[in-house]
Amino acid sequence: MREQQEPERCYTLLAKDAADQVEAYVKVKDRVVLDIGGGGGYFTEEFRRRGAQSYLFEPDLTEMTASGTKPPEGSVLADGYLLPLADEVADVTFSSNVLEHVDDPQTFLSEMVRVTRPGGLIYVSFTNWLSPWGGHEWAPWHYLGADRARARYERRTGKAAKHTLGENLFAHHVGTTLRQVRGRSDVDVVSARSRYWPFLAGAITKVPGVREFATWNLLLILRRCP
Repeated sequence: MREQQEPERCYTLLAKDAADQVEAYVKVKDRVVLDIGGGGGYFTEEFRRRGAQSYLFEPDLTEMTASGTKPPEGSVLADGYLLPLADEVADVTFSSNVLEHVDDPQTFLSEMVRVTRPGGLIYVSFTNWLSPWGGHEWAPWHYLGADRARARYERRTGKAAKHTLGENLFAHHVGTTLRQVRGRSDVDVVSARSRYWPFLAGAITKVPGVREFATWNLLLILRRCP
């Protein structure tokens, strides 16, 4: 709830938690970890603190420098749809809260898979549209319609909303996303769970309907097939 007021504290904590989630499956020390769409590089820096060779790929220079500090050394201004990388170079490909800002999630995922070596790990999390936070800064009023919610936010705060549905925020759903990834032949789904719930995290995503509201943020752990 304090992400906009205390971004440094928020994203440092989130990066530690995300790195712990990755290391539940593979230790990142001496591994190549790609942070796709990682903004100011908090995740990249956390992986480096744990001994990984980690690199940030971010398409928006404003996001990369939003914290007021220089992005991590070796950061690349690049679009996740077309990464400037050879095939199968990464041990871990990581994307936190990016998919809801992507119009074509399947192409984005395909690019993450392409650059991941066989047997490597792919971490993807996103805030689904019907989550209480699906509307981002104008949530939860997005339940009454995106245009109305956005107008309400601007009227109450006196500033332009950061997100516009259909431009830089998209209505992706848990059920649809799960069907899409399970239908792929290039990845195995290792885990599909709510990212932030400390209990019943995997059970929530198995209940159609309820999962669209109760998951809050869907975390997928995928493994690249040989």
